[in-house]
Amino acid sequence: MSTPTPDAMPADNHPRNLARQTTPPPAISTLGELTASGWVSIPVSEEIRRNASARIAAGEPLVTGVLGFEDTVLPQLENALLAGHDVILLGERGQAKTRIVRSLVGLLDEWMPVVAGSEIHDDPYHPISRMAKDLVAAHGDETPVAWVHRSDRFGEKLATPDTSIADLIGEVDPIRVAEGRYLSDELTIHYGLVPRLNRGIFAVNELPDLAERIQVGLLNVLEERDVQIRGHRVRLPLDIVLVATANPEDYTNRGRIITPLKDRFGAQIRTHYPPDAATELVIAAAEADLPGQGEGGPGGNGLKVEVPAFMAEIVAELSQIARQSPHLNQRSGVSVRLTIANYETMVANASRRALRNGESEAVPRVSDLQALLSSTQGKVEIESMEEGREEIILAQLIAAATLLVFRRRVHLAEPQPIIEAFAEDMVVHAGDDLPSAAYADILAAVPALAEPVSRLTDGSSDPAVVASALEFILEGLHLTKRLNKEAAGSRATYRGRG
Repeated sequence: MSTPTPDAMPADNHPRNLARQTTPPPAISTLGELTASGWVSIPVSEEIRRNASARIAAGEPLVTGVLGFEDTVLPQLENALLAGHDVILLGERGQAKTRIVRSLVGLLDEWMPVVAGSEIHDDPYHPISRMAKDLVAAHGDETPVAWVHRSDRFGEKLATPDTSIADLIGEVDPIRVAEGRYLSDELTIHYGLVPRLNRGIFAVNELPDLAERIQVGLLNVLEERDVQIRGHRVRLPLDIVLVATANPEDYTNRGRIITPLKDRFGAQIRTHYPPDAATELVIAAAEADLPGQGEGGPGGNGLKVEVPAFMAEIVAELSQIARQSPHLNQRSGVSVRLTIANYETMVANASRRALRNGESEAVPRVSDLQALLSSTQGKVEIESMEEGREEIILAQLIAAATLLVFRRRVHLAEPQPIIEAFAEDMVVHAGDDLPSAAYADILAAVPALAEPVSRLTDGSSDPAVVASALEFILEGLHLTKRLNKEAAGSRATYRGRG
C-alpha cells in the first residue's frame, strides 16, 4: 500500500556525497616527493573523460538521483564529457539541471595537488600565477605542495544582471595597494570566481540573465582558455570546464545569450520533465520530507504515516495533467517540485486531521486533496482573464487526476448494487472532520462497497486505510456520474442521482 521508494544509491557522484572525504589526502608535501611518486598532470577535461570512461565501462551511471533521463539526457551528457566539451543544459524549471551539474564533481579525482598557498590552484608542474612561479623558482623540489578536495574544485554562480567582470574574472585589490604594492604589481590582483576554479568546474546557472557585456568576458575562457585582468598585461591560461544552464524560452526567443558565446559551447543538451507518473512518483517519494513515511514508522509528531498507492498516484498524475493543460502557462513549466510540495502537503493535512481526532495513524484521503490548492497555486502560472478562476481550474485538474487513477485502479464488476443502495435516500458524509472509525458505519450501511474496498486495500482492515479507499471509491463514482456530490471545502455529501 505504501508508495515506492528508489533504491539507495550512495554513489560518489551524488550531490550530497561530494563534500565528503572518503580517503585522506596523500602524504606528499613537496614538489620533489610529488615528482618521485609518479603523479602525472592532465587537463581537467581529460580527468573527467578518464573517470567517466571508467564509470561507463563498469555500467555505473554518471549521475545518480536523476530519473527518467536514462535514454535521453544521460547518453548526450556521456558523449559531451567523452568529447571534452563544455556543456549547456536547456530546460524549464524543476528539470534537475542543477543536480546534474553538481553531480559532475563526482567525476573529478578526489584529491589534486596544488602549490601551497595558491589562490588559483596552481599546478606544481606548470604554475601560472606570479606567486606560484616565484615560489617554484625559489624552492625547486622543496616547493610546498597542498592537496585540494574535489568539492573545492567546483563553483557555481547564479547569473544576475548585477554580476560584474570583477566577480567572475578579478580586479585590483585596493587593500593590497594601500599596503605599499605598486598598482602594476601582479600580486595586487584579487582573482574572481573563474580563476579560483582553475583546474576545476565552473557552472553558470540561468546564463541568459547575465548581462551581454559580462558574457563577452567569458569568451576568452571558452575559446582561448585564458583570462585578462584589467590594468595588467597578464594572461592566465586557465584549465577549466564550463557548464551552464538556461531556460529555452530565454535562450531561443529572447536571444539573450550572445551568438559568439553560444557557438563556443561544444554540447547543448535539452532536459525534460519525467515522462510518466510512475517516474514522477518515485522522484517525489525520494525527495519529499515526510516524518516516518515509507516504513510506516512513527514520525516526529508520533504518527505512523502511510500513503496509499492510489493517493500518491493522484499527486503524480496531477502534475502530468497540468503540463498538458491549456489553462496553465506551459512556457514557465510545471516543476517536479510541484509534485513534491503537493505530496508533502497531502501528508501534512492527513497528519493534522489524525492529530485533531486523536488517532495514531495518518493516511491521506480524497478530502485531503483540497489542501493541494495552496501548494499548487504558487508553483504554476494560470492563464485566465477572469478574476477568481484559479481555484476552479486547479480543482478541475485535481478531479481529472483522481478520475484517471480511479479508472485505472477500480474495476467494478457490478456497480448496480452500490447505485441502488444510494437510490433509497441513502446519504453518505465524508471529509477531513470525520475520524477513520466513522467509515465503518458507511460500509455497514452499503455492504456492496465492501468488496471493491477490500480489493483496493489488499484486504487490509486498518480503519485509516479503509477510510481512504472508501472516500476514493465514492469520489470515483461521483466523477463517473453515478453519484451526486455536494461539497463544502474538504467536506462532502454523496447521494444517489435519482
